[in-house]
Amino acid sequence: MDAGQDTIAARVRLVMDEIRRAAERAGRTPETVRLVAASKTVPVERLREAVDAGIRHLGENRLQEALPKIDQLGRDGVVWHFIGTLQRRKVKSVVGRFETIHSVDSLALAEEIDRQAKAAGLRQRVLLEVNLGGELSKGGFAPSALGDLLPALDELAHLDVRGLMAIPPPTMTAEDARPYFRQLRELAQALTGHGCRNINMQELSMGMSHDYPVAVEEGATYVRVGTALFGARGE
Repeated sequence: MDAGQDTIAARVRLVMDEIRRAAERAGRTPETVRLVAASKTVPVERLREAVDAGIRHLGENRLQEALPKIDQLGRDGVVWHFIGTLQRRKVKSVVGRFETIHSVDSLALAEEIDRQAKAAGLRQRVLLEVNLGGELSKGGFAPSALGDLLPALDELAHLDVRGLMAIPPPTMTAEDARPYFRQLRELAQALTGHGCRNINMQELSMGMSHDYPVAVEEGATYVRVGTALFGARGE
């Protein structure tokens, strides 16, 4: 791609085409995959370019940065996702402002979201973050623990659990991440059908700029892509 074509609109087309090809390789319809533009540090003007180019889902990591963007861009045709680490003291400000919280990494956080959602009179859609590699530097549920925790999570009537999210450990190549994506898909399948009323496992949020085609091949329904759309932070 030459410099004249290296626009956000061109990058959006490239990523969407890559998603379509990956979905077709896996025998899936491309419409089952939603592209979440990871927009941390991206100014509103560039986000407008992305929305004009067809982006419908925006993912923010930091509440204090996200709220002014939501105010300026609004919600008409745009779905906002919270994809960063969420502190319990900030839950009240997040609940109801984002369609989906991708990063519920503990039962205590889930309980706080449930409390704040009840106070706001709504059900908050969330995904459960899984620490696939057992990394001390990352939060998230241990894969082996989730089955035992589902009954407690299911009791949280104002929590709408839709599936799982994961960020695999760093890998040398995109292909090296495949076993982790497959593990998340298989975990979701294993957790399905536990008799839970408020929980289903239809969504898998996995894959970022360097490995999202492999994630799509392994079943991702959300891919969180930043650099491939907006360039390196500060570019």
